Amino acid sequence: QVQLVESGGGLVQAGGSLRLSCAASGSFGSINAMGWYRQAPGKQRDLVATITNRHMANYADSVKGRFTISRDNAKNTVYLQMNSLKPEDTAVYYCNAEVTYYSNIRAFGSWGQGTQVTVSS
Repeated sequence: QVQLVESGGGLVQAGGSLRLSCAASGSFGSINAMGWYRQAPGKQRDLVATITNRHMANYADSVKGRFTISRDNAKNTVYLQMNSLKPEDTAVYYCNAEVTYYSNIRAFGSWGQGTQVTVSS
């Protein structure tokens, strides 16, 4: 199985920046796409950004131009640089990864505990 551990959240004023990190570990052959999701209180979990193993990124419209996703394949780590933060960005941020196991089965990892991001106005 794939274990995912997020870090880097915190409290920041509107207009500020934060950088989230997520490290994947476990027994698998390779990591394919990685992504960040967020869930605000009382709302569903939404996709924020994804990045392929060739570093091709896609973003939700709400974060385009403000957030940047990147990854370090050697460290099995994905990052989310968040700039110009807004109060509506407040949520618990989670990452996930699609991996290919040694059996050639592809699957997503289990959700980690997430990291809280709070943006004050």
